[in-house]
Amino acid sequence: MGLKDKLGGCRVRWGIRRMHYTVPAGLYAVGEPGSDSPVLVTANYKLSFDLLRRELSGRNHWLLVLETFGINVWCAAGKRTFGTSELVNRIHKVQLERVVNHRTIILPQLGAPGVAAHEVKKATGFRVRYGPVRAGDLPQYLDNGLKAIEETRQIRFSLWDRLVLTPVELVTAWKVSLVALLLIFLLSGLGRNGFSFAGALSRGFTPGLTYLGALLMGAVVTPVFLPWIPGRAFSLKGAQVGLLWALLLTLTVASHWSGASLVGLFLIASALTAYFAMNFTGCSTFTSLSGVQKEMRIAVPVIILSIVSGGAALLMGRFL
Repeated sequence: MGLKDKLGGCRVRWGIRRMHYTVPAGLYAVGEPGSDSPVLVTANYKLSFDLLRRELSGRNHWLLVLETFGINVWCAAGKRTFGTSELVNRIHKVQLERVVNHRTIILPQLGAPGVAAHEVKKATGFRVRYGPVRAGDLPQYLDNGLKAIEETRQIRFSLWDRLVLTPVELVTAWKVSLVALLLIFLLSGLGRNGFSFAGALSRGFTPGLTYLGALLMGAVVTPVFLPWIPGRAFSLKGAQVGLLWALLLTLTVASHWSGASLVGLFLIASALTAYFAMNFTGCSTFTSLSGVQKEMRIAVPVIILSIVSGGAALLMGRFL
């Protein structure tokens, strides 16, 4: 992998043209593979492709890349783009049976939800084997005769795994954040005598800081401390961190605020942090679709009610 590949990987970590970071679907050679070399299957998301190339460096393998439209293996399996039909079609398209003598293909374990192995076998003659969860364990798996030890079958979500996902969460929130900060500025400028630009700057500082802090608390701090925050729902975890953020503001920049304004501060800070933390469910390795939907049905109305009530309390504290 060259510098361009590394810079590209860094770019997509920040969500910049992430959906365009792809490689053409097809059959690729790693090293100098022959007719007896293993065939590994992956998605056409270039970050996944490059990770696999890096872990297989110094080895001779074939990489069969499926058209997943720039989506990683796990998410694409859920969408069925990393699925039985695409796998069968791609095997036929590259004429894999003419490239290798054996009839075994190795898929990532996280691609299993999208693939019916028996249908692939029936349609192509190729037997599906599932490799370990992490690409870093592939060399051991290959050297061990395509046998994975129990440890490599386990899905983990370590501190580093969580931390590398936070930049894209921050970037995807920038449009909403610009609108929110503009709204805070305009509302902060309102007074008994109309709108004041100077008033917007002075009175909008703390609300703006509250919002930006809630974004960081929900999108970064909550994911970092995720295993140690009480509760299962991400929104509940975020709300707790948001309350701590509101308490810190109360002891510092908002110490002179009225009681009504402080109530609004706590409601809004906890709600915003809960919202940004809830967004992180899409990045986690242990949330289910039904679980996320259930959480959203409960959390979203509560978050909206808290923000509206908090905004009303802030206005009461301003004008009463």
